[in-house]
Amino acid sequence: MSIAISKQKGKYTYSDYLNWPDDEMWELIDGVPFDMSPAPSRQHQKISTELVRQFANYLLDKTCEIYDAPFDVRIPQGDEKDEDIDTVVQPDIVIVCDHNKLDDRGCKGAPDLIIEILSRNTSKKDLHDKFILYERSGVIEYWVVFPSDKGIDVYRLNEGHKYELSGKYQHPDKINVGIFSDLEIDLGLVFKK
Repeated sequence: MSIAISKQKGKYTYSDYLNWPDDEMWELIDGVPFDMSPAPSRQHQKISTELVRQFANYLLDKTCEIYDAPFDVRIPQGDEKDEDIDTVVQPDIVIVCDHNKLDDRGCKGAPDLIIEILSRNTSKKDLHDKFILYERSGVIEYWVVFPSDKGIDVYRLNEGHKYELSGKYQHPDKINVGIFSDLEIDLGLVFKK
């Protein structure tokens, strides 16, 4: 279950995160560690793969890049050094258009689009903690996938830098991607049996 885990010290940083065992999957949100076990379900992986395929095909000759988990996204509060960053997440899917944010460790700063695929173990964190985090850090577009309902809620930052629900989509709808005016994602394929 994706829950905050009490450890020896009160607040953790990226420096601590880098020293944790490679066979454990963790995220840090404002210094609080969250265990990401167990591994995603087959349905989760199938949905993720199809979303990545559709976006990746579109991005073939474009400057934006797509990554899927595990991929570290470090969210600094200001101009602190990497090792002092207290928020590191691994979204299911990330699109980054600013190459200055990319390095060998992943992404430092807010991606342009993040997709989280809900599971029983992650839904509270994805719908609350990460929603607040992504909004606060300036992620332009945040998609929340509901596998059991075959639906996706799309949130976009408004001019006041707050998320607005721009649409609730169900199988077999098509979603017009906000950051790419000429791309539609086909949910008929995403939720295909």
